[in-house]
Amino acid sequence: MNNLNKRLKLFSILTTIGMIIVLLQGALVTKTESGQGCGDSWPLCHGQVIPETINTLETIIEYSHRAVSAILGIMVIILAIWMWKKLPHVRETKLLAIIAILFIIFQGLLGAAAVMWGQSSAVLALHFGFSLVSFASVLLLTILVFEEDKGPQVRSPRISLSFKWFIYFVFTYLYLVVYTGALVRHTGSSLACAGWPLCNGQIIPPLKANIAVQFGHRVAAALMFIVIIALVIHVYRYYKDEITLRYTVVISLILVSIQVLSGAYVVFTQLSLLSSMLHAFIITCLFGTISYLVMLATRAK
Repeated sequence: MNNLNKRLKLFSILTTIGMIIVLLQGALVTKTESGQGCGDSWPLCHGQVIPETINTLETIIEYSHRAVSAILGIMVIILAIWMWKKLPHVRETKLLAIIAILFIIFQGLLGAAAVMWGQSSAVLALHFGFSLVSFASVLLLTILVFEEDKGPQVRSPRISLSFKWFIYFVFTYLYLVVYTGALVRHTGSSLACAGWPLCNGQIIPPLKANIAVQFGHRVAAALMFIVIIALVIHVYRYYKDEITLRYTVVISLILVSIQVLSGAYVVFTQLSLLSSMLHAFIITCLFGTISYLVMLATRAK
């Protein structure tokens, strides 16, 4: 049983890391405009399982993204089934397993639709959102594996109903902020506002076209930062004895702070590859952390 748990732990960690890689690859595809690197065929690349000639960077990026996504799709399904069989007594296992499988499928179908028929920027932005939900479900399944070793030591936090709903609000609002960020990328609005924190030298610029998309995301991100500060203050004021809650909200504050700075870094470096990848990585970590906070809230008494 111990060896089995070790294998399950290792597999869950690898799957979680793999999901982060897939998310970053997706951001790289968007950044380099490699979505049509394999033509308009899917799941084949230029009509072939392995293209005879891979002579462009766009093809290499898109093909590697498809290949890794396919492998991770299989790994997520295996992990979900494995968890369902080995930890059916854990309350969250079955729901997370279902979410993991459903969203990895949705993610793949949206990607396929974008390649074969094209999609609006609004729909393409959903692809990143679905990817984050899929990643979060895998991350939480991994956490459940490690919690199983603690047994009775894993306890439910004691929080009020109103605070529980506030946590749900934070999660929902973060998802909306993520969506606005993805919309910025897919509408080519990343550099619509020159300078930071001002937009083209103005506190409130003329809200037209790409400027409105970029400025809207900045405002939403700033409010997210304030909301998480409020979350931390509330926890330290009323729930300072709940150590897990404290650690989780502090990590959230650190990540959202880095995310804000990485957004500025994107502007100052004129959308460099490093800044784009960093921005995608930090929001992935932040979304996973807030998702864990939601799981804690669902356990609250």
